[in-house]
Amino acid sequence: MESQASLDLLSDLVAGARRAGADAADAVLVHGTSISHAQRLGETEKLERAEGQDVGLRVFVGRRQAVVSSSDLGKAALAELVDRAVAMARVVPEDPHCGLADPAEIAREWPDVDLADPSEPAAATLIDWARRAEDAARAVPGVTNSEGAEAGWSRRRIALVASNGFAGSYAGSGWSVSVSVLAGTGTAMERDYDFTSAVYAADLRTPEAVGTTAGERTVRRLDPRKAATTKAPVVFDPRVAGGLVGHLAGAINGQAIARGTSFLKDRMGTAVLAPGVAVIDDPLRRRGLRSRPFDGEGIAARRRALVEDGVLKSWVLDLRTARQLGLATTGNAARGTGGPPSPATTNLYLEAGTETPAALLKRVGRGLYVTDLMGFGVNLVTGDYSRGAAGFWIENGELAYPVSEVTIAAGLKDMLRTLVPASDLEFRYGTNAPTVLIPEMTIAGR
Repeated sequence: MESQASLDLLSDLVAGARRAGADAADAVLVHGTSISHAQRLGETEKLERAEGQDVGLRVFVGRRQAVVSSSDLGKAALAELVDRAVAMARVVPEDPHCGLADPAEIAREWPDVDLADPSEPAAATLIDWARRAEDAARAVPGVTNSEGAEAGWSRRRIALVASNGFAGSYAGSGWSVSVSVLAGTGTAMERDYDFTSAVYAADLRTPEAVGTTAGERTVRRLDPRKAATTKAPVVFDPRVAGGLVGHLAGAINGQAIARGTSFLKDRMGTAVLAPGVAVIDDPLRRRGLRSRPFDGEGIAARRRALVEDGVLKSWVLDLRTARQLGLATTGNAARGTGGPPSPATTNLYLEAGTETPAALLKRVGRGLYVTDLMGFGVNLVTGDYSRGAAGFWIENGELAYPVSEVTIAAGLKDMLRTLVPASDLEFRYGTNAPTVLIPEMTIAGR
């Protein structure tokens, strides 16, 4: 559905809700198209094209709200949607913090952040990309089997209209190639993977580069050892270091702060990272995987330092959590069609440091380099951190041999306060970090 047609449909829906007795309303429409291909050992396992659209209507009756959604955009279905939403809103409990943005708060204009690649691939293109990625991975000496390769493309348009005067829409696209292979035989097999994803096809790494990296990562994991139980420095590879930033984001999310269920609930304006270290949320990053020109409540998006020079500067807030805390929204409302908005980060990243990863390893001398994490042993209420890990043992400042079946543990508060970022930040995920050094953790092995 084109932009103006989407806005017109939502405007009619919101107006219908007001006529039915709602004091205020907003509506969101998501239209998506995707193509995906999967193969294993050169044989196609999946080739799918999907297209769908969903509309969500939120209505307010006094301080009561209700949200309903539907994939049927026919007039009769939408009329029923309105009636059902208003009827629900009249009987649910009151929420003193719910409500739309004040008209003075909403975005009236926004920048183009280049989120939509206009091209659409032929199925043959995706098939070729997956084949090339898997062939490159299987060509690496030592690779013995494949879990398959995938290539995909998607495009979606999001439109939002509210009775406070907001109306806006934007489109986004996504491309991806991934492959996972195995090395070794019997009970000594190891697995690893690689992938590339981007808003524009031109920004993807080549399928051959993805496949070769996946194969090389898998082979170097062969014949792992268990590290001895000790306390030592731990270095997080970039593909897992982003998880530390994600834990920080979870601990400063407005919902956790309003409920008092975060180990950082009393730390606003104090040092939570080392001096000079910053964490940024940037929804306006051009071609960013999670970029957006406005949030799920029509608030203008803007770049924000959540942590600056080590000091916590901002919670992650939507309107509801901001009202609970007596603050202003940070424009971080995320919104689907089936529920109310909630606070979430966009393109979140830990700023790069000055030392290279090699220099960090030299500084460590002896410790653990983590490439994979398992389990969910992270408690954001207490800040306790304990997870299964695999990677490589560091000896004399270099990666010496693969390690598996170990557990790493520490307190998140100490981990964040002492972490050292390297200089190799790349934007490959929604949440990104460079290589990160934690000066001391407990490593439980043999």
